Amino acid sequence: MKKLFISTLGCTKNLVDSEVMIAKLQNQFELTSSPKDADLIIVNSCGFIQPAKEESIQTVMDLDSVRKENSTLVMTGCLSERYQNELPEGMPEVDIWTGVGDYHKIDEIVNQKKNLFSAKSYLIQNEDRVITGSISHSYIKIGEGCNQKCSFCAIPNFKGKLQSRPLDFIIDEIKKLSKRGFYDFSFISQDSSSYLRDFNQKDGLVNLINEVEKLDEVKSARILYLYPSTTSTKLIQKISDSKKFHNYFDIPIQHISDKMLKIMKRGFGKDKTVELLKSMKKVPNSFIRTSFIIGHPEETQEDFQEIIDFIQTFRFDMINIFAYSNEENTPAYKYENQISADEIDKRVSILENIIETQRIENLEKMVGSEIQIILNGESDEHEFLLSAKAINWGEEIDGEILINDKEIEKLEFGQTYFCKITEIAGDKLLGTILE
Repeated sequence: MKKLFISTLGCTKNLVDSEVMIAKLQNQFELTSSPKDADLIIVNSCGFIQPAKEESIQTVMDLDSVRKENSTLVMTGCLSERYQNELPEGMPEVDIWTGVGDYHKIDEIVNQKKNLFSAKSYLIQNEDRVITGSISHSYIKIGEGCNQKCSFCAIPNFKGKLQSRPLDFIIDEIKKLSKRGFYDFSFISQDSSSYLRDFNQKDGLVNLINEVEKLDEVKSARILYLYPSTTSTKLIQKISDSKKFHNYFDIPIQHISDKMLKIMKRGFGKDKTVELLKSMKKVPNSFIRTSFIIGHPEETQEDFQEIIDFIQTFRFDMINIFAYSNEENTPAYKYENQISADEIDKRVSILENIIETQRIENLEKMVGSEIQIILNGESDEHEFLLSAKAINWGEEIDGEILINDKEIEKLEFGQTYFCKITEIAGDKLLGTILE
């Protein structure tokens, strides 16, 4: 068979689309980890912010420099969709162009060697996927597009309005994946808490949780990308009551200054945001992940200090920091009082130091505890160490637990075990399996 190399950039939603493409091509191509051997190279690009755009273009250039003669290089995804009228003229390295509407037609596109940009974003329905990266965990896409109007975000411009995936397709996919051994699921979309609102259902995620609860094969689940103004107390309580969904709240709040939340068009002010976060924190064994955008236009030192004060007092379990990227075709692009790149970098560095200190302190609190883990495989740290994650953690985003055990050969990858956290080494936990 011919060989396929695929590079997926950006978010896990892109990963799902790449897995659909792999499935569509699997009768003609087998996957390879070496682009030098590939007959077909696909770059599933990211076009969210400037660093992601630069990475996507550089990835194409790097792959073109090593690919073999007569191979085909395809660029798809958000960047090619967003700049479909500009990029092809300046990137002759790419043989085929397509965007975010035709992942399920990739076999047709490649065989006919044609460019294709459909008007509507693709949302997986009941298509097959080849899951990559895990033998126990899978992402489940529940929607595409977004109805929010955040000042800094260009996604609605090239992804379009919210499309919710029919619930029966979601449940059918989980059943199929369960038969293949997958039991740990993360539900994703641009705005997961708006699921089914395009069908006039306010609590769509509650309905989803109810249906997933009926599936005996599902051992572990979590919802990613909640939006503050569409997250209800009913949803929080439903997650708390669930026997399958972890009390895991991934809710990017982006700022905490009341002034900045209004400027950023987040739909919620500070008081309601804090009230929502506190209700999550009251849930037993809750894990709260968030993100902040630093350096948005109009952000003063006082606004920035408000983030610092809040992070230090509230104590999130995990935080991501993004430097503001001034993206064309967004409301903030033409705002006055743009913050200089040097000042943004300075503020980001200050926050990163605080966040890293807190992260280590959070890990230190786990030393001596006994927790359930999923054993993922061999660790890159050392040949005698295995890689695991706490079962409630998100896949690849919340850290790695290194397993040091005398009877490693008896352990099975992809299975759950209870382990005791014995120490912290650098920025990683070490544990040993309990009998």
